[in-house]
Amino acid sequence: TNLVVIADRVSALGLTHSPLLVMGVALMLIGFGFKVAAVPFHMWAPDVYDGAPSPVTAYMAATVKAAAFAALLRVWMEAFPAAYDAWHPVIAGLAIATMVVGNAVGRAQRNIKRMLAYSSIAHAGYLLVAFTGLWSEGIASAAFYTAAYAAMNVGAFAIIGLLSGYDESAQTLDDFAGLATQRPLLAALLAFFLLSLLGIPFTGGFFGKFFVFSAAIHGGHVWLSVVGLVNSGIACLYSLRLIVVLYARPLDPD
Repeated sequence: TNLVVIADRVSALGLTHSPLLVMGVALMLIGFGFKVAAVPFHMWAPDVYDGAPSPVTAYMAATVKAAAFAALLRVWMEAFPAAYDAWHPVIAGLAIATMVVGNAVGRAQRNIKRMLAYSSIAHAGYLLVAFTGLWSEGIASAAFYTAAYAAMNVGAFAIIGLLSGYDESAQTLDDFAGLATQRPLLAALLAFFLLSLLGIPFTGGFFGKFFVFSAAIHGGHVWLSVVGLVNSGIACLYSLRLIVVLYARPLDPD
């Protein structure tokens, strides 16, 4: 079970394309995919994020996911580097599916916590892109992205929890209409966290995506970075919608 010993045995015994090794790696990937809410193992995330109190949701979206990605990164980079050719196409496919499904379904949400849940799923796809990069660069970019994503997600859910109150009364986009006129500081902070999650320049999210996509390009996966950039544009369609509601929609008199 020692990761270094596993890597040595895989390399020394020439097991990189062994059917049993591939099957074992696939089963481990399913387990980790469930933990990080990668498509198609993501179905639990929107319901759990929506049903849990906002502080708990923030903890799951940031701390739990960061820990799961740290474990995934360590196991894959330490135990199976010799089998890279066998598992990296699968990781790339999961990354694409996770980005596309997360952003496509997130665009249709009007419940804010469910919208951020699908955004979180999409961000798991961006993080998986880092696994296709060169070893040191992929590890560094994944670590930075995880830290930036965790900070921005905790901030967004903290503000939503503060505004929703103990009974979680504010849940839909309409409940946040005109927030900038009543709580301008909170509205500005929420807008900043959303813009950072989108990867707007000079935010933590921008540098995180820049490092991840650069790692993929240097690893020879330009097409994967292009898919990631397109999905970042799709994410703007629903995240910016919330910002418009905060600032451009009139305050509901009721």
